[in-house]
This record gives sequence, C-alpha cells and structure tokens, in this order.
Amino acid sequence: MNGKTMRSSGLRVIAIANQKGGVGKTTTAINLGTALAAAGERVLVVDLDPQGNASTGLGIGMEERTLTTYDVMMMRCSLLDAAIKTQVPGLTIVSANSDLIGIEKELMNEPTRPFRMRDAIGGLIGQQRVNPEEAITYVLIDCPPSLNLLTLNAMVAAHAVLVPVQCEFFALEGISQLKENIEQIKATLNPGLEIQGVVLTMHDQRTALSREVAQNVRAFFGAKVYDTVIPRNTRVAEAPSHGKPILLYDVNSAGSQAYMRLAAEIIERERRYKAA
Repeated sequence: MNGKTMRSSGLRVIAIANQKGGVGKTTTAINLGTALAAAGERVLVVDLDPQGNASTGLGIGMEERTLTTYDVMMMRCSLLDAAIKTQVPGLTIVSANSDLIGIEKELMNEPTRPFRMRDAIGGLIGQQRVNPEEAITYVLIDCPPSLNLLTLNAMVAAHAVLVPVQCEFFALEGISQLKENIEQIKATLNPGLEIQGVVLTMHDQRTALSREVAQNVRAFFGAKVYDTVIPRNTRVAEAPSHGKPILLYDVNSAGSQAYMRLAAEIIERERRYKAA
C-alpha cells in the first residue's frame, strides 16, 4: 500500500500526536471524531495508547474490549474485526488496553514492526471496497504521550499529523523534537506525511499567559495553526468520566461548539488538499 492508493481510496488518516502528556490529545480524538461524524463523515478512532482513555471516554468498558489495537498490531485481526460502534452514529472505535505496554519488546525482532498499522489500514481499504456506501472517510489515531513504536506506527500509517498544544508554560517544549521526528519519518518511511494542523487547547482568554502562548505557537507554526481555539472548559473535562464526548454530554457548551468549528476547519483543509 502506498500514499497514492490511500489517497485515491478517499480515506484520510490523521495521527493525533504530541509527546507531552496532558495537552488534550485524547480529548481531541474523542470530540473531533464526534464532530466529524456529526458533520456526516464516517469516522474510526484508533486508540493506540495503553491507557485506553479514548475508549473509556467513548463509553467502551473493559469487558467490551475483546479485540483491541494490540490484536491488530499483532496481526490477529483486522481493524474492522476489532471496531466497536459508539453512542455516536457514524463513529466507531478500535479500543485499547494495557496489553499494548509490552508490544515494543514483542516486536523487537520483527522487520515489519514500523508498518503494522499502515498494513492494517491497507487491509481496511480493501475491505471497504466491498461496501463503499458505508466506507470510513476518516481514521483518527490517538497516540500515547511518547515517541515510541506505537507513535511511529501511527505516523507511518498517517497522511498527516494533528498536534494539540496546551496553552500553558512550556507549551513549545519538545515541539521542535516532534517536528524533527515527523521530518525524519517523512524522509525515511512515509514520504507523504505532513503536519495537517496545530490546535491550541485549554486556552483561557482571560490570562496573559494563554494569549502569549497562543502568539508564540502561531509565530512558530504559522498558517498550520487552526483559527479555532479549544477553550479551557469544565464541561469538556467532565464528559469522559460519563463515557461521553462533549457533543453528547453538553452540546451547547463552549467546548462542544469549538470542536464543531474545528471539524469544519479540518474538512475544509482536506477539501483543498484533495483538490490539489
């Protein structure tokens, strides 16, 4: 499977990555996936974090995680075999659990180890040709907060990387390294990889620090930064404990509306990409 094949399939794969923890990767995966589905897209969230928070946030209990991303990575099943329907029409998830913790060691001597997720997505494209009317249009991969084998697999499989950046002190810490890693993967393993965009999260317009961080991030990434800013919002923070994305938990909240705007921006960027 090559980038041209993936592009011609109509499927777009976006890895949501930042090696810093607590920047809103999982929150973005859950709520962006929901917003894209609400806009009429068919979305698969791939939980590639051993903590399995994206699965929990979408209401998938441990007892339901009979087939997970671990099984997909070990080539025991396909993505569609492991996909679970969520409460959101048009949104499915391949869940994760702690089995992923040991996968780097298990695949240590396997030459295909960086390509397991790419090959799984290639299989997904093949399966979808049987029923194109229900084909998934977006795969969102929720990466762990580290640049390990799991994140590498996500970036090798992806068309693009979406980078959440928290509007807090040290926000840009490690971003240069992340950018360098993306460039290295592009040069060696995935020539089509690009930064799709950077989203500012946990923004508090009332504080000078949030405004300053936002300015610094925009100066660093330029037009890659989305116009939409995700505000610091109590309702967004509460929603995962109820196993719901914010659009189901409180559709009228500021956070919910922000993710709807972000989805619209991403769809527009993707439309321009496909037209190029």
